[in-house]
Order: sequence, then C-alpha cells, then structure tokens
Amino acid sequence: MSTKNILLTGVGGQGTILASKLLTNGLIEAGYDVKMSEVHGMSQREGPVLTHVRYGEKVFSPIVEKRIADLIMGFEELEVLRNLDYLRDDGQGIVIFNRVRVNPMGVQMGKEKYPTNGEELIRARAGKLIALDGQVEARELGNPRVMNIILLGVLIRELGLQEVDWNQVIAENVKEKFIPLNQQALQVGLNFG
Repeated sequence: MSTKNILLTGVGGQGTILASKLLTNGLIEAGYDVKMSEVHGMSQREGPVLTHVRYGEKVFSPIVEKRIADLIMGFEELEVLRNLDYLRDDGQGIVIFNRVRVNPMGVQMGKEKYPTNGEELIRARAGKLIALDGQVEARELGNPRVMNIILLGVLIRELGLQEVDWNQVIAENVKEKFIPLNQQALQVGLNFG
C-alpha cells in the first residue's frame, strides 16, 4: 500500500486536533505506520489549525507536501481554501468540507472580505467534494461541538476504514461522559449521504 496523505484543517475550538488524534489512534489500531504533525496558531481564539496525517506500510515524515494530499477535511470554508494547494494535482483528491464560516480578524475589522465563491473554488479543484453542514447534524444530536466527529465518520467511510473499532477508539480517547454522544456522532458521519 502506498502512503496516504490527509490534511485536517479548521479554526481553534472546532476539534481539529481531537479528530486527528482519533484518526491516528484508529489507524495505528489497524496496523498502519502513522505519522501526525499539528500546526496551530492562536487556536484558543479561532486561529487556524492544520494537522497532517500520513499512514501506510512505512512512513518516514509526518509532513504532507503540497500537491500530494489524497484528502483534505475542512471544518471551516476559508481554511479549506487556504490549504487547497496541498490537494493532489491529478484530479483524484477528495475534499470533505463543512459549510461553516468563521470570520477571521481581518474580516471582522472590515479590512478584508470573506470569499463569496469558496465552495465553487473548492469544487473546481477537488476530484470529489463532499459538502455538508456538520453543525446542523451535530445540533440534532444535542451538541454542536461533535461536528468534528461527524466529519471524521465521513472521512472514515471515504477511506474505507470501517473495519477499525472506532467506538473503542473513542472510548479510549474521550472523557467518559461524552463517549456515547461521540459514538452517535461518528455513526451519523458513517451513514451520511
């Protein structure tokens, strides 16, 4: 198996790092060699968060190079746009995209404008685009904070990784009182579309 390259991107508070941790632990459970690297600025203040996850038989570097990502999962539209140049050039890259906008400081101050055609630009670059509003799905479960786990379920399905005991991975990595909710959220993502 060749190495798979995944980017997860969002803003602070959206659970990008937790989703990456769950994905990494599940891939290790499945027997893959996995490397993860995270880059986050002011993540507590809605700053950008980006994690690189690479897995395969033998992985030497945790960093996904530009133009080779097999999949980008974005929890926020502008962060997907900012990282689209990581997606494969051959038209086979997948983007899982949460239709949520978090205005960066420049937009909040009126110095910049949020792109109005973000989804169109993402669709033009992606070989396959899966767009959803994970916030709506999460609110139906009673907690908008599990949006990240719903999107993780979509990613797991897209990569054909359902054989892993993801419920156990969640049980081992999430606070006990939140385990059932996160397991439900994962199932929503696995069944999406």
